[in-house]
Amino acid sequence: MRKRLYLKVGDRVNHLRYSTWGSGEVIEEKHSLLSGGFSFVKILFEDGNERSFINDMDNECCCYFSGIRILY
Repeated sequence: MRKRLYLKVGDRVNHLRYSTWGSGEVIEEKHSLLSGGFSFVKILFEDGNERSFINDMDNECCCYFSGIRILY
């Protein structure tokens, strides 16, 4: 089954609950080749830290549900 991905490299984002992180940019995507495996994104925030999040909309722990939103 194909994953429903939320973010792609280059997307600008922010986190609804952690405004102190500042805005961020998706700098890396990783996808498991195994059926049922995870899909992750790595985001570099303005505070200088890289953070990783699950990037599959069918997963209840997806970064969207944890508060990551795309900046338009």
